[in-house]
Amino acid sequence: MTAPWVALREVVEAKTGTMNPSAWPNDPFTYVDVAAVDNKRKTITGARVLMGAEAPSRARKVMRTGDVLVSTVRPNLNAVALVPESLDGEVASTAFCVLRATPRVLPEYLYFFVRSSRFVRSVCKLATGALYPAVSDARILDQKLPLPDLKAQRRIVDVLLCAQSVIRLRRDIRVKTNQMVPALFFDLFGDSMTNPKGWPVVPLGSLLKLNPQNGLYKHKSAYGTGTPIVRIDSFRDGELSDPALIKRLQLDDEEIQRYGLAEGDIIVNRVNSPEHLGKSVLIPSLAEPTVFESNMMRLVMDRERALPRYIFAALQTNRTRRHFQINAKRAINQASLNQQDLKSLSVMLPPMDKQIGFSRYAEAAATAQTTETAMLKGAEATLESLLVRTFG
Repeated sequence: MTAPWVALREVVEAKTGTMNPSAWPNDPFTYVDVAAVDNKRKTITGARVLMGAEAPSRARKVMRTGDVLVSTVRPNLNAVALVPESLDGEVASTAFCVLRATPRVLPEYLYFFVRSSRFVRSVCKLATGALYPAVSDARILDQKLPLPDLKAQRRIVDVLLCAQSVIRLRRDIRVKTNQMVPALFFDLFGDSMTNPKGWPVVPLGSLLKLNPQNGLYKHKSAYGTGTPIVRIDSFRDGELSDPALIKRLQLDDEEIQRYGLAEGDIIVNRVNSPEHLGKSVLIPSLAEPTVFESNMMRLVMDRERALPRYIFAALQTNRTRRHFQINAKRAINQASLNQQDLKSLSVMLPPMDKQIGFSRYAEAAATAQTTETAMLKGAEATLESLLVRTFG
């Protein structure tokens, strides 16, 4: 029997309550705004404890355990979360629609429904407003979901929770895999700030085969098809994105040759927000010619003195982060590094045999990272497929 489709307003409480924390200026409260929700994990990870006197004007909606928070403001309309017991009775931003289940529906069933691509696409189309596009609570409550009986809801939720737990496990494993190389670097070479093993310390510029090279700038009209280009959003945690997600643009042969990347090149962000300045990636073997954009610098190592995998690991250390923070040129919401800032970076230089041993291990760890990334994507795709089957 096909489950009937009903509007959310038919299965959630009409009023969920409000509170004005500023009425108690000396009392602490826990506040959840849209930024507190991890869009990937769909959980609340950034709740803040504030005094009532510090309460933003948006801090009004009361949360209860099991409530489902749905962001009503773009670009975070996919920011949804299930309120845990630890936040019972605390306060959420008015930028959320609070869904509180009635006995007709399970809270977890609501939670997975608002995670579905069907729901997100639907509310995105309803957003209005030029400066801050948003969707009203009434429009959220108009959305329809299939409503089987509670026993069927429980079966569905159990399957979806199982798929979600696999994703969490894969993410945890990936985090631990990503920690392997920094841990080995510290064990073999010591703290980069104090250099307890007494390795020679040299400027990075003395280890380069070529001067650092800024990337390619092209007007947005050149983008669409053609040659792949590595941009700020093309890598994360030292790994390039899926090639299908990397943008492309039209270039001539001379541009491809001048800015073409090779295996072992290191790309460093030279312009970014301060916390991401200096983010880097070690270029693997590429399936086709690929270039890099202008807000990055390319480092080509002299491999007789320093191996790319060793230097890439050194770029992730506290010494490097501190150097970038000290030398960054700051502007509004942005910071930058120049070529001299990279060349003057002090780097510990252990003997080549030590670098070779480390690089072999790091390469094996990189292969494990790639495998874990693929398995995580597979687990995420499984959950998405289940959501589509359940909610259309």
